[in-house]
Amino acid sequence: MSEARRHDVVVAGFDARLEQRNGRLKSNNFSELSSSKSTLEMRPVGPSQPHGRIPNTPGAVSLISFILGGICFLSLSTFFSKLVVSGVSHEGFVNLEGWWWATPQLGFFLAAWSIFHWAEFVVTAGWNRDNCSVDSFLLDNGAMYHVAHVTALTEYLLSLYFAPSWKAFSYVSVVGVVMTIVGQGLRSTAMIHASTNFSHHLAFKKAERHRLVKDGIYAWFRHPSYAGFFYWALGTQLVLQNPISFILYSILLWRFFRQRTRVEEASLIRFFGDDVAFVMALLFAIVSKRIEK
Repeated sequence: MSEARRHDVVVAGFDARLEQRNGRLKSNNFSELSSSKSTLEMRPVGPSQPHGRIPNTPGAVSLISFILGGICFLSLSTFFSKLVVSGVSHEGFVNLEGWWWATPQLGFFLAAWSIFHWAEFVVTAGWNRDNCSVDSFLLDNGAMYHVAHVTALTEYLLSLYFAPSWKAFSYVSVVGVVMTIVGQGLRSTAMIHASTNFSHHLAFKKAERHRLVKDGIYAWFRHPSYAGFFYWALGTQLVLQNPISFILYSILLWRFFRQRTRVEEASLIRFFGDDVAFVMALLFAIVSKRIEK
């Protein structure tokens, strides 16, 4: 065999072994990822379908997370500012005594807002990776959503400036803090337990992986994620002691979720109509509500 021929055979054999090795490594990596018990493990998935108004890129996700983290840090610092200032007098940290708007109530509200949007993405990324995109932050949640928050902030700042005595009921804010934390916990728990069966958008077509979740938190609430957000939103208005926004939030959220649950329950009956126990329980709940009215 000539030297050139021998060289070609060696190179071909090397290339074949290299391809075989790369294929074995890829298969091992995929098997390890698929068999991983950690729900936070990143998995290769198909392209997501975001709205497109916010770039669905790692850079956008990093920037949004950084901004939300900064807001949360500054807000929690404001929330605990009274304790810090009273402890160190005028030395160390930042004295917020001269900033009339920098109140613990406002600090908690902004912290709760930033944590809510950050948690929406984190939970989706960890337990529902296929549906995760930049839209999972829920920052592009419709104009009315942002109008509601601006209205709440406007009411709080105006009443704090012109009638600060209206914000003197600390026990109302304490109830609001507890209600907000419970609501956030309820929503995140519902999303984690539902996992890939949860979606921020209504599903009108049943996917193969979809199953009816009836255990865990769903054994106590038919729509725990909606209930969690409802309690969270009303809790934030109790923290701010906003009577007008509290009433508006109650009416608008009740109407919104009432309509949304009707559409969702109709889809669930269409998807899982063979689950007689579920259908009977659902119909019983619907009839009971109508009888109570």
